Amino acid sequence: MASIMTNASALTALQSLNATNKALEQTQSRISTGYRVSTASDNAAYWSIATTMRSDNKANSVVQDALGLGAGKVDTAYTAMNKAIEVVDAIKQKILLAKASGPEQRGKIQGDIESLQKQLEDNIAGASYAGTNMLKTDSSVNGSLDIISSYNRDSAGKVTTGTINIPLANVRLIDAGSGKAGILDATGSASTKSLLTISVSDLTGVTGTGETAQFDNLLTDVEKVLAKMASAASELGAAKSRVDMQKDFVSKLSDSIDRGVGQLVDADMDRESTKLQALQVQQQLGIQALSIANASAQNILSLFKS
Repeated sequence: MASIMTNASALTALQSLNATNKALEQTQSRISTGYRVSTASDNAAYWSIATTMRSDNKANSVVQDALGLGAGKVDTAYTAMNKAIEVVDAIKQKILLAKASGPEQRGKIQGDIESLQKQLEDNIAGASYAGTNMLKTDSSVNGSLDIISSYNRDSAGKVTTGTINIPLANVRLIDAGSGKAGILDATGSASTKSLLTISVSDLTGVTGTGETAQFDNLLTDVEKVLAKMASAASELGAAKSRVDMQKDFVSKLSDSIDRGVGQLVDADMDRESTKLQALQVQQQLGIQALSIANASAQNILSLFKS
């Protein structure tokens, strides 16, 4: 039934066009933002989950930074420790050479030893990264290098953090305080001297009856120092390996979370592009349908004018 009061065809065409325009606006928004769920109104549950996961990933980013900083400190100490072992090994060789040499050559050998001792001190003093020197610490402060390794949140929201701990007492070469708790500060029970001050020209303070026994005891003490340094290097190496593995894990975990968020909120661009083309055609047809419906009303009015 044709009516001059109500154009039902035009109303139907207008409703259809409005629905098409709304769908087209939504599709254009997804294409422009790249998100299927960009606000809570799009899908409250998915938006909430994605927001929480993104927050966790920001925490993981901080953990990665902490692991990177910790890795730098451990790697610096590990490199310096290995170099220090080489220098102490060279000092051991000089001591053995001094034992086999006459008193007249020991003065020159002692010069070489002192040069190595200064090199050892320089290496240890230079083993600093971001203000931390693990090889030269104060024994009066019982501490450790603590590296945050993980950020954990349970279903109730309780947060805990994992930590990689390296006791400084286990890797300390020189005591920066008043104590003598560094590995190099006392060569062993057979000597009251530090490895940094021993002298083959003057064996005062080295126990043993006779020169031969004193040299043998000194060499024994140096071997003990090398054994402790090897243990310290092993601990640093193990810590370095663990930090590197944790860095790799956190990196992969972050990527996994990103992919999970993407599955929830990212738009399928191929699908949305195809849908956009279809909606644009529907929009054109809707405009034509509305125009035809309005034209019908104009035709009825034209009958009265004529």
